[in-house]
Amino acid sequence: MYFIIFILLLIALRLTELYISSRNEKWLLSQGAVEYGKEHYPFVVTLHTCFIISLVLEYFFTAGPHPVSYVFLSLIVLVLLFKWWLMSSLGKYWNTKIYRIPGSIAVRKGPYKFIRHPNYVDVVCEIAMIPLVFHLYYTAVIFSVLNAVMLTVRIREENKVWAD
Repeated sequence: MYFIIFILLLIALRLTELYISSRNEKWLLSQGAVEYGKEHYPFVVTLHTCFIISLVLEYFFTAGPHPVSYVFLSLIVLVLLFKWWLMSSLGKYWNTKIYRIPGSIAVRKGPYKFIRHPNYVDVVCEIAMIPLVFHLYYTAVIFSVLNAVMLTVRIREENKVWAD
């Protein structure tokens, strides 16, 4: 029962993020923003969708028990608070896609004062720790590796965008 509640909350969180991203995208486009990395974005969406599916499949099709790890659950709460901080620091600039308004400079407040890519630090933590709340080690390892590959592509693209 706890797992189902957890997954439903995770899905609700992801859908909320997509809603915020979509709303911000409209504003960015109205400001003349240009999208970068279009060719790899479908892979990002697929990765995150398969991650949730993998959580469910591993939970229900591997030998249990899968007790709640309150240590990792607490860490996830901290990671989500970090995500809220970075999203609020970017405001309307936060997006799941890569956009840049021509002539704009990178935001350098909140966690962006200290870390170059705090959003990706957050994603790494989420992908690694969410499965560990229920001891789903296969998903944690496989998707951490896949996410690392995806982030090398994404960070390289984002660095190119902001180097101009």
